Amino acid sequence: MPVDVNNFFDLKAKDKAKQEISMQTFENKVILVVNVASKCGFTPQYTGLEELYKKYKDQGLVIIGFPCNQFGGQEPGNEEEIESFCQVNFGVTFPLMAKIDVNGEKEDPVYAWLKSQKAGLMGLQRIKWNFEKFLINREGKVVERYSSITTPSAIAKDIEKLL
Repeated sequence: MPVDVNNFFDLKAKDKAKQEISMQTFENKVILVVNVASKCGFTPQYTGLEELYKKYKDQGLVIIGFPCNQFGGQEPGNEEEIESFCQVNFGVTFPLMAKIDVNGEKEDPVYAWLKSQKAGLMGLQRIKWNFEKFLINREGKVVERYSSITTPSAIAKDIEKLL
């Protein structure tokens, strides 16, 4: 990870069409980044994430889902299948990116940076499971990291403070 990456907006990632986009697209927004999967026990959190997105998007919230198949093979589909599943089953309208690795040799630079900014439980940097969440303020700084068991509704108060 380059040392000159000072904030989230200095990063790039691939969208669901596998086109590279700058995170500057989301500058001046409050962002919740989530590694998602379609066949996980936490998959119903899509409902809560979409509720948060609908409630706060006009105030400046963006939720960005990064599909990942590293945990129990729980995201086996391609980008089109993932998007269709999310729309049909959960009405997801927030942005979904290309499928990535969040740990290991091929980890996406976005996740390498996020993990370097905020450790998880017991100081662990690695992502433990699907649906871990990172809350980023309008300045592009990570302000909080939430475990998979933290429900989207439990994050609402923290989002409201940043909006």
